[in-house]
Amino acid sequence: MVITLEYASESLNKHTDWKGKIEVVSRVPLNTSLDLSLAYTPGVAEPCLAIMRDARESYALTRRHNMIAVVTDGTAVLGLGDIGPEAAMPVMEGKAVLFKELGNVDAVPLCIRSQSIDDIVNTVRLLSGSFGGINLEDISAPRCFEIERRLKDCCDIPIFHDDQHGTAIVVLAALLNALRLTGKKIKDVCAVINGAGAAGIATAYLLFECGMNEIIMCDRQGSIYAGRNGLSDEKRQIAEITNKKHRKGALCDVMRGSDIFIGVSAPECVTGAMVESMNPAPIVFALSNPIPEIMPELAKAGGAAVVGTGRSDFPNQINNALAFPGVFRGALDAKASDINKEMKLAAARAIAEYIRDEDLSAECIVPCTLDKSVAVAVAEAVSKAAIKSGVSRV
Repeated sequence: MVITLEYASESLNKHTDWKGKIEVVSRVPLNTSLDLSLAYTPGVAEPCLAIMRDARESYALTRRHNMIAVVTDGTAVLGLGDIGPEAAMPVMEGKAVLFKELGNVDAVPLCIRSQSIDDIVNTVRLLSGSFGGINLEDISAPRCFEIERRLKDCCDIPIFHDDQHGTAIVVLAALLNALRLTGKKIKDVCAVINGAGAAGIATAYLLFECGMNEIIMCDRQGSIYAGRNGLSDEKRQIAEITNKKHRKGALCDVMRGSDIFIGVSAPECVTGAMVESMNPAPIVFALSNPIPEIMPELAKAGGAAVVGTGRSDFPNQINNALAFPGVFRGALDAKASDINKEMKLAAARAIAEYIRDEDLSAECIVPCTLDKSVAVAVAEAVSKAAIKSGVSRV
């Protein structure tokens, strides 16, 4: 596979120079025999015994309180697909950098040499006592759904599949601000989501939880509706709460008369004419990377009032990095046992509210990805939601 981005060669050179983007740094001095006796033997026996008596002490006496694992099998890496666990490592290291720099969360990449659901679940379950949370990353659908469900059932720490929920949180945040800008209400609009994989399905669920009544999902065969032949379990379940009018047809058919398009699908599958067929002042989020479902200038020419993409070289980058550092920071601060829907909704609202009324515009509906204050705001909202919803152990 050839990557045609202009910075590909420079990035490869940098990775050669860096020889990895993360490292372990000691938090304690080791200069004297006393230092050694306190950090290691014989003194270390006492915290070991304290944790033996009560495993919850591991959060107070070790780095577990701030440590998560970034887990992948390398089957759905960015736009590269199934490239394997070793090839996924640069992305997982990059994720760890974002966790640390944006949320001050320590993250360890775990790239598993298996595509077996049982292997992945059992590996993470057995290692979960070393971490305060698990971030699942770049695992292909539909396996990712079952892996997350089973890990939530067998682990007592937060399990979060960022490709699903990070995307959903930031899409909702951007949408809340786009609706503020256009004067529309979430309960009154119709959204079409193209792409019924992990990100699309999770986004639909979160929009539904936030009060959206009319959502139509599409896959390669067209609109998804209850009773359609050949649906996977996940698509059958989402069909129960979406497309209540059973609208049938291709993407171009169901976009007609809609208010919102959200693409987590394929490049250049939307035309200007399709945007023109939407209701007045439509909202278009074309998140396929690196080539969006429709380029922003074409969407605007078709009448789009607000356009967002997944790219940093266009306004309104809808990037998961606005969510996951703060979500985990808040979950860890609250010693949460789960990241639930209340915490996700709180994160989305915190990101949306970060944009003040005087700064809100068609080209500013989400904060800058590198604004470190965003994670602070998200963490505070998520921690409060964890406490209020009963999953905090503080």
